[in-house]
Amino acid sequence: MTTGDFTEIHDELRAVARDLLGKGSPGAAVDWRLLAGSGWLGLEVPGALDGAGATFAEVAVVLEEMGRAAACSPYLGAVVLGAGALTLVEPSPARDELLREAASGGVLLAAATVDTESLADGRVPFSIERLKHGMRLYGQAGFVPDAAEAERLLLLALDAGGLPSIVHVQPAAPGLGVAAQPVLDATRRFGLVTADAVPVNEASVWRFDGDPQACARRLLDRAAVAVACDSLGLSEAMLDATVGYARVREQFGRPIGSFQAVKHACADMLVQVRVAQELVRAAAASVADDDPDAWAAASMAKSYACGAAVDVVGKAMQLHGGIGYSWESGIHVYLKRAVLNRSLFGSPAAHRRRLAARYR
Repeated sequence: MTTGDFTEIHDELRAVARDLLGKGSPGAAVDWRLLAGSGWLGLEVPGALDGAGATFAEVAVVLEEMGRAAACSPYLGAVVLGAGALTLVEPSPARDELLREAASGGVLLAAATVDTESLADGRVPFSIERLKHGMRLYGQAGFVPDAAEAERLLLLALDAGGLPSIVHVQPAAPGLGVAAQPVLDATRRFGLVTADAVPVNEASVWRFDGDPQACARRLLDRAAVAVACDSLGLSEAMLDATVGYARVREQFGRPIGSFQAVKHACADMLVQVRVAQELVRAAAASVADDDPDAWAAASMAKSYACGAAVDVVGKAMQLHGGIGYSWESGIHVYLKRAVLNRSLFGSPAAHRRRLAARYR
């Protein structure tokens, strides 16, 4: 297919997603069955496993619209990280069956990964030790998206040979602890996952399909770009809301949008949104194409889009005046989500250090 064909498909997907997600108020929970019925849970799952056989580029469109609606959903943990991790491991009957269930919405996944600096230092949250009485899993990972509600956990761990792999465990496994970690952003759910001598067997340790270090980095890049997509969507929503408000809100007998200071502030917001769009969509395409330099595009998108989102939402709150600080406006939902996005899977400063390392 040509680029134009994909653009048309993405526009159609974006329109459907905006219509479906925009029906609720900001921060409202999205019916998981509705997402499953839309086919969004299995976008990257191969057609042979009852998926859509699409790419991360299509997932990115959905993520952007979820950010625009500030939707409360386990899509990040279950689809972007959970199903995404499964697509990176070697095919097997157990993996294929779990991927098929995830695509249909029959099982809710969560995956524990690492942040940018930890992976750069070679640190992985979990490790497997081979003891006389069998293999045991040890480690801890905090702020794992949607872990507290997950029915299956996929944990990034160093296997007995010291290579990154994915360990598939049940939340109720002996020695495994999963505790909810509340945050100010009410649209997200996180969990603290701890493993203290959790028994594992060879069948539950899934090797990556390719270079283990590279696959672990790809999983991190997916997470970073996913959060950047979300931040882009919420920035677009706040820009549209602010421009619309400036057109109808009057002061001194004229719309506030006619005042130069308001015009300049909206123009600054527009510039930030446009730059973020270019970086985020380029990063999503790089991840979808398995580009060797996708990590650089991911870090550029994550560092800029997530930082810009906080600025854009802050300007939106200010330009809405007193109503912007009220609970009824809903802007606080976007602000808390933007601030959390900025720190998830590596801060802007951490990603800039990652980029700067190329020149050392």
